[in-house]
Amino acid sequence: MMDRVEALKLIKKNVKNKNLQKHMFAVEAICKRMAQEMDQDQEKWALAGLLHDIDYDLTAKDPHKHSMIGADMLSDEGLPDDVVYAVRVHNEVHGLPRESLLDKVLYAADPLSGLIVAAALINPAKKLNAIDTDFILRRFDETSFARGADREQIKACSEFNMELDEFIKLSYEAMLEISDDLGL
Repeated sequence: MMDRVEALKLIKKNVKNKNLQKHMFAVEAICKRMAQEMDQDQEKWALAGLLHDIDYDLTAKDPHKHSMIGADMLSDEGLPDDVVYAVRVHNEVHGLPRESLLDKVLYAADPLSGLIVAAALINPAKKLNAIDTDFILRRFDETSFARGADREQIKACSEFNMELDEFIKLSYEAMLEISDDLGL
């Protein structure tokens, strides 16, 4: 299986936007933390999170291609079928069923990372350590805040039997651990 160093080379080759790279790091951290919580393969789940938007520079203007091209790229790189499928189904526009825990976690983690970043950025310090889970939960309920972070998609944490507040708490903690990499 591809290791993180190889994955970072693939990202450097395919993803030029630094903010998108940071988003991918955040989703990696969340997926790894969820794998730890659920006694799953942390390395595999982290790779799925890290590489989930590998095709975004190519597909940003065509959401119907996003995740399909990325999944094919990852398949060509020899990543495991379950990682490839999780990447493919994280874009709900395709209507593919989320079957595994990994599929479900990646789907819910993707928008949550953006909500957490947005919550940090509205704080004057613009740092993750300046906010907490309660602050994020209050922002979650504000429909005008971070409109791009699909609340229903985040609430899909119920598909893997996790309460919203616990999912947000664990995700926030995971991102806080890599706050320097995120510039937050």
